[in-house]
Amino acid sequence: MIRDELLRLRASAESEEATLARDLELLFTASRDSNADDEHDPEGATVGFERAQLIALLTATRARIAEVDDALRRVDAATYGVCEHCQQPISEERLAVRPFARHCISCA
Repeated sequence: MIRDELLRLRASAESEEATLARDLELLFTASRDSNADDEHDPEGATVGFERAQLIALLTATRARIAEVDDALRRVDAATYGVCEHCQQPISEERLAVRPFARHCISCA
């Protein structure tokens, strides 16, 4: 059951990663094809800001995928739900909110 939930989380994050990567590529393409001076555009955010925002979101999404992959490895090793620091069980409530948690509340 937990494996299925982790796989759903991973699939969702992979879909988000693909969308963000496509949006970033479109932004790069648009900025290469444009000669606009967006740095002095009083109408809104610069292309640089949008690029930085997309890169940050993409980085966070990739980190989430890595966290889920680590949790799946812990499931396979039968160490899922055990705090990596104190070796005590991680509460079900914490795992319900953060299924890839590596530490109990006390150690987090």
